[in-house]
Amino acid sequence: MTQPYFYGAVPITIQTSDADRQEILREFPAPKLVSGSETFDIEQVQAGNRLNNARFIYIDHSVERTKTDKPYLKIRFSNNVCTINTKMWDNDGSVAASIPLLEEYAVFEIAGKVEEYQGFKSVTIDQLMPVTGQVNPFSLIPATQQSLEAFIVELYCYVQETEEPYRTLMLSAMKRFWNDFSVRPAAKGHHHAYLGGLLKHTVGLMRLARYIVKSTNPYKGILELIAVIEREYKNELRKDYMSDNPGGNVRNLVWRDAIDHVYNHFYSMVKYKEEIPNASRLICSIFYHDLGKLLEYHHAGKGYDDFRFLFPTADLSALEERKPTGISMDPIGMYVGHIPYGTMLLAKMLETEHISLPIADVHQLMHNILCHHDKLEWGACVTPATMEGHLIHIVDFLDSRYERTEEIK
Repeated sequence: MTQPYFYGAVPITIQTSDADRQEILREFPAPKLVSGSETFDIEQVQAGNRLNNARFIYIDHSVERTKTDKPYLKIRFSNNVCTINTKMWDNDGSVAASIPLLEEYAVFEIAGKVEEYQGFKSVTIDQLMPVTGQVNPFSLIPATQQSLEAFIVELYCYVQETEEPYRTLMLSAMKRFWNDFSVRPAAKGHHHAYLGGLLKHTVGLMRLARYIVKSTNPYKGILELIAVIEREYKNELRKDYMSDNPGGNVRNLVWRDAIDHVYNHFYSMVKYKEEIPNASRLICSIFYHDLGKLLEYHHAGKGYDDFRFLFPTADLSALEERKPTGISMDPIGMYVGHIPYGTMLLAKMLETEHISLPIADVHQLMHNILCHHDKLEWGACVTPATMEGHLIHIVDFLDSRYERTEEIK
């Protein structure tokens, strides 16, 4: 299987026979993500048109205030095509009347008017009706449109390339958490915010990391990727200049400020130029870097094996009583966050599987997880202090940005 990645700059070649592929998918099956029989895509509706009784799953809401200090509701909903932002004005006490409905029910039919502001569409709701019959919640959550089977085979092949005990450390986690890992989103808004997003994002990081470490040296690989984003940023600027609103779409430019950011990490890595990154350890770090999102995010159909694994003596009955939602932050998981959870899962897997690693390697793995957001204000627990720490942030940063440029999820 050969396919281009990152604007065609990163060649991907996976050698598997049909028999091997079938065996991989038997052990790690692709989830069956159903499509709703009735869908609504807000991008296909012109502003000013009515939306009548479209069905969505509720995500979250907040009560805001107008300039005249009147309350109004901001509500997010999703279906298997899109996430929409809505608002409801407080006509005849509708805000106070709607909040209990949002707290009790999960699926709604809404009616209202489609509006557009600065290129973003939303709906102003005038009717909010709970759905009480049986519904399949997965028909109401966005999912990747790309082949999950292809991502699974690619992930498995990358894991098999690594040396022991890193290979076992990943395969054991895949087997234990597969049902959730293969479905979980990687975010709720910024990137890979759909079912299957975590799987796709993990594979994307591994693609970039393999490209960098298999270059003549990591610095050469990074410079080649910088050249790619410099070219694409120029293309973005050119398109913006030629648009009907030049300069008005600056915040939508994917690679704005990215070049300097990656260059800064390149310069910071120079002090480690005598180091040779451990490719197996880096790939293993990538596998675990967002694994904590199994606990940090919530959505309809989510299982709780991850909570049971980390907290075997805890009473989890409250989790079983939750109502289904769209992609949202887990009300408990957000207290800890996916980065600390990642190190907790790593430590527990080392213990459970009786995997022996030198203590320095254990801490390097944990450091890579803890620093992959780079800055403390971006959620990192520590800042990168090794070549691998810088590398994992660079590939995470690039894949997250690149995701926003792809035409299909």
